Amino acid sequence: MQLVQCVPNFSEGRRDAVIEKIIEPLDRFDVEVLDISPDPDHNRTDVTFVGEPEAVMEAALAIAMRAVEHIDMTEHEGEHPRMGAIDVVPFVPVRGISMDECVALAKRFAERFADETDVPTFLYEEAATRPDRENLADVRRGEFEGLREEIGSNPDREPDFGPSNIHETAGATAVGARFFLIAFNVNLGTDDLEVANEIARAVRHSSGGYRHVKAMGFDIADRGIVQVSMNMTDFRKSPLFRVFQSIEAEAARYGVSIIGSEIVGQVPMAVLVDIAEYFLRLEDFDAEQVLESRLLEAGA
Repeated sequence: MQLVQCVPNFSEGRRDAVIEKIIEPLDRFDVEVLDISPDPDHNRTDVTFVGEPEAVMEAALAIAMRAVEHIDMTEHEGEHPRMGAIDVVPFVPVRGISMDECVALAKRFAERFADETDVPTFLYEEAATRPDRENLADVRRGEFEGLREEIGSNPDREPDFGPSNIHETAGATAVGARFFLIAFNVNLGTDDLEVANEIARAVRHSSGGYRHVKAMGFDIADRGIVQVSMNMTDFRKSPLFRVFQSIEAEAARYGVSIIGSEIVGQVPMAVLVDIAEYFLRLEDFDAEQVLESRLLEAGA
């Protein structure tokens, strides 16, 4: 069996009734829903599900169509960068399927979605058709408001599929194929956003930090704190424990402590094994020692 993971992110994290309408079609498809994570501060919801390629694509299309129907980007506000009602739709190979096949799946999805909604659609990461669109941050530069001004007049903002103008309410969408991405946030014991921004600048690749880390500072107003919010695009090469320690050291320079961290959505078991090995200084530890791993192998 081929297994693909899909993690659609849509721009609504506060209105429960709207979130329910958008995710409701998932029950009609043969996919396993692993996680639904609304975030009121980011005003965004991540949905994670797995299944065979065709079922996953159809389920993702159903969610995307509902997001276009129920979200108006002209009224949207939130901490997280965004450019569309259905903001990103990544396909991730899990088992029995190659990255190239996920790229082909992403392109089929993008073409159908753009044709049916008139939402301009961009391909990113492994599915990108040009080097300057491999990085999602570059595709989303300027967000909904900036893209609305540029698309149709700047050739560099020409979409891969769909019209050369922004959808009036649904904005634009990025569709891609990628390796497992971990959304990892570190909460700081201060309300000074500049401290979070400086620490994010220190650890993210684009400003000289870790190669596979994207980071921004966010204000978590309802808790009176700030956060370093990260996308870890390859935990094998930039481990979470190493980035966490760097943030802790940078925070100490400002006299600030870490009050907690969070992983949004799903995480591969290998990530947690790496953390346990590192901090517990386990000698000759093997992932086969994890009980659940052996049970899965045995089909229990």
